[in-house]
Amino acid sequence: MSQGPSPQRASSWSLAAFAAPCIPVAAMGLPLVVYLPEYYINSLGLSLTAVGSAFLIVKLFDILFDPIFGGVLDRTRSRFGRFRPWMIFGAPLLTAGVYALFMAEPGVGSLYLWFWLAVLYAGFSIVVLSQTAWGAVLSSDYQQRSRIYGWWQAANVVGMILVLCLPPFVTGVLRGDHLDSVRAMGWFIVLLLPVTTALAVLGVKEPEAPPRPAHTGLKQYFQLLGRPSVRRLLTADLLMGLAPGIAGTLFLFFFERIKHFDKTQAGVLLLVYFVAALVGAPLWPILAKRLGKHRALVVAAIVYAFVQVCAVITPEGNSGIGMVVLILAGLPYSAAPVLVRSMMADVGDEERLESGVDKTGLLYAIVTGTVKLGYALAVAVFIALGWLGFDPKVSTPEGDAALIGLYAFVPAVLGLVVAAIMMRYPLDANRLAEIQRQLAARDAASAAAATSAAESQPNAFPDPALGPAE
Repeated sequence: MSQGPSPQRASSWSLAAFAAPCIPVAAMGLPLVVYLPEYYINSLGLSLTAVGSAFLIVKLFDILFDPIFGGVLDRTRSRFGRFRPWMIFGAPLLTAGVYALFMAEPGVGSLYLWFWLAVLYAGFSIVVLSQTAWGAVLSSDYQQRSRIYGWWQAANVVGMILVLCLPPFVTGVLRGDHLDSVRAMGWFIVLLLPVTTALAVLGVKEPEAPPRPAHTGLKQYFQLLGRPSVRRLLTADLLMGLAPGIAGTLFLFFFERIKHFDKTQAGVLLLVYFVAALVGAPLWPILAKRLGKHRALVVAAIVYAFVQVCAVITPEGNSGIGMVVLILAGLPYSAAPVLVRSMMADVGDEERLESGVDKTGLLYAIVTGTVKLGYALAVAVFIALGWLGFDPKVSTPEGDAALIGLYAFVPAVLGLVVAAIMMRYPLDANRLAEIQRQLAARDAASAAAATSAAESQPNAFPDPALGPAE
């Protein structure tokens, strides 16, 4: 990683300021997928094809944008740092995109949707990638990195919880309608994002970057994908994101169709799930301190697999037991986002030792791309559900069996695969300490050599009064 990060324990205030932008950014995710497409089709009158193609194609270009921007991050040098300038640049883009899309009036066309989606996703990628890469250089300590991303993930979950609470508050307390709910979500993001971004970039220092900018791009991106440690982390992150993604996509279908909860009860259970995820965010760094990060992730994956299967035997209509199951399922939700990003920072040290180049931006571009791919694959579960005979309007034995299998057993199997993958992960605290010792020795030797060369450099312009050199 970069030179000069402090291994000392950062204050809770500093980490809260660093994580603050996650609240509005995470709050955007759910409306963007669930509410906004429906809003443009039913309320603004765009066709299903126009809206679907706009979201799909812009999203695909957004995934391709990450490795390019990751290389730009690695080459960036400024007095204000590598990552904070891009946070300042990306936040207004994201704010403008959210305002234009969430406040759109009837009469807008497909071109309007395409343009502002592109602006929104560009701002989103710049902000998210800059912040996650910035977190990697805030500390060189094995345990502190988990704590940093614990705060980061907690703020993400807070954002999701708050945005889940907005629609019932607007419709139930303020007596608004569906359109008012969509616009309330937009205003929540628009007003909060500039404030939280300013809090982060002004309240948290960025360690000095290595003096030699990295020349990184798509070639180095794919080279990093060939590293065994990177492949393990990416596979674990993808599967641990895909498993709850599939379960979340089918959540309402499962608890309404199979367990006979009404929409209000299912909504409460979903909120309980995210509250449990918030509680779990600080627990995994604590467990990682005792067991090591990769073993803590193994525990999380096994717990998730077990509890997901337990959902099948939850009594119908019993919200009390349902809450217990959802609490236990929600606790592991934060494990992979916290631990994988912390371990990726460790991989960055390993990569810098071997190649001599800091590739923080590219490494976190890889992780960000994995998350986006997981979201896309999770939505594809509807295709599989249809192939297996599920009808959203009519309950059939084969359709219900397919729903149960995809909601409970497929995510459980994915969790067990993650546990097997991470069982022998090689980069633990002892190995990282040795890597950082070698990095420190090499950096000190390079600095001493540079100083010696400067001191021995002959005077290129000797004083004529001194006569010719002997």
